[in-house]
Amino acid sequence: MDCGRNEGRIFNSDNVIVAPGVSNGAQHTHDYVGNESTNNQSTNESLLAAGTTCRNGDKSTHYWPVLRALGQEEFDADQRGGGLDLNVGKILTPVQVQITFKGNPTAKVVPAPQFLRIITGNARVNGAEHNAGWTCTGFENRQLTDKYPLCPRGSRLVRVFDFQSCWDGQNIDSANHRTHVTFPEADGSCPQGFQPIPALEHRLVYNVPRGPNFAVDGFPEELHKPITDHSDFINLMNEQQMQRVVTCINSGRRCR
Repeated sequence: MDCGRNEGRIFNSDNVIVAPGVSNGAQHTHDYVGNESTNNQSTNESLLAAGTTCRNGDKSTHYWPVLRALGQEEFDADQRGGGLDLNVGKILTPVQVQITFKGNPTAKVVPAPQFLRIITGNARVNGAEHNAGWTCTGFENRQLTDKYPLCPRGSRLVRVFDFQSCWDGQNIDSANHRTHVTFPEADGSCPQGFQPIPALEHRLVYNVPRGPNFAVDGFPEELHKPITDHSDFINLMNEQQMQRVVTCINSGRRCR
């Protein structure tokens, strides 16, 4: 899906999934693509009424911590979520954002429910599921979770987020925002009690300064460690849009 690269610079330091109603609930700045209205006050109804950057009209919300070039000033240097929470530097706009839904190798996928929330990765060093990957173009068979790669000349930095693609069939969220969805087993099948939904992947590509002169936003106490990278998704696709995705995947086609 083509939802742009956040060329419109839609930012805030809220997290409506984890901290609804809390201003600066993330304590770091997020990039947003897709839904144009997402903030801590968002409701399902307000999201459905908003515009979208996605060319196919999908109003789903996709957001992740911004990546910054260190040593350069940004508009939020004196604001919460920015400099006041120790997130400093120029916000880098990705040169490419790929939002892809894939199938399951062992079964046909079922429609994901509207308003489903999924978080992949973990913003806390001491948390679980540190599965966000860092790599470089041309070397994507090798991914790191706990180190920033220094890409060779001619190669670009890549962040990869694979989302949980097994759903419990009942809940759009859970108390810890984790247990209603999970990753497939080693053979690709979903655990007992879960069913496969379209597998979302965010792939972000950046031009970054030479050397270790960039960092991802995070909670102040997490010290911008790459292992804290994460990404978030709220499904706002209507029944017709989701069915198109499911039909495309289950028929083995590649669609846009």
